[in-house]
Amino acid sequence: MACDNDPDMIATAEEALRPQVPGGTTLSLVTSTAEDFPPPAGWKADLVTICRAFHWLDQAGVLALLDSQVAEGGAVAVFADRSFWAAESDWKAAAKQVIKDFLGEERRAGGGTFQHHNRPYSEIMEESPFNQVEEFTVPVTRTWNTAGILGYLYSTSFAAPALFGDRLEEFETAVQKTLRGFSEDDTFHESNEFLVRVGRRTA
Repeated sequence: MACDNDPDMIATAEEALRPQVPGGTTLSLVTSTAEDFPPPAGWKADLVTICRAFHWLDQAGVLALLDSQVAEGGAVAVFADRSFWAAESDWKAAAKQVIKDFLGEERRAGGGTFQHHNRPYSEIMEESPFNQVEEFTVPVTRTWNTAGILGYLYSTSFAAPALFGDRLEEFETAVQKTLRGFSEDDTFHESNEFLVRVGRRTA
């Protein structure tokens, strides 16, 4: 079961996940915010995962709501990897510079600018019902192409299509031209890692 408040993200998840669901397994995708998610009557989760989204949520509020939605002995896992904006590779730095050329030096976040969170997620979780927190890292390698990079950028708050207005096509062309300078076969490699905080209730 998964929720997202963007119908397009739900449609993308449907397309990607439905063919991989094993027989006898139910997949339910709900268009909803985490704060307003309507769990089925009597339903309890063994594991709730929040990936790359915790910073957008009413963090304390969602963790409090999950207390009634997570089964006894269950857990909440919050995943966060290094943002594209961190640009630890040459091709990412070049793509980020194109974004800055169009939208300005400050990282955008919708209609405003991005504000860094000043508290570790583990501290926030320790103040919730899921206050027994463990942290660990999960390495991940990804292989991108230009279409995938643009699709990812358009899903972010710092390069959402609406931010470019009538210059969106111009931006897309600029990214494509820039990335061609870093790969002859439209292949781009990324080494990253997820920092995972797993919270459980006090025994």
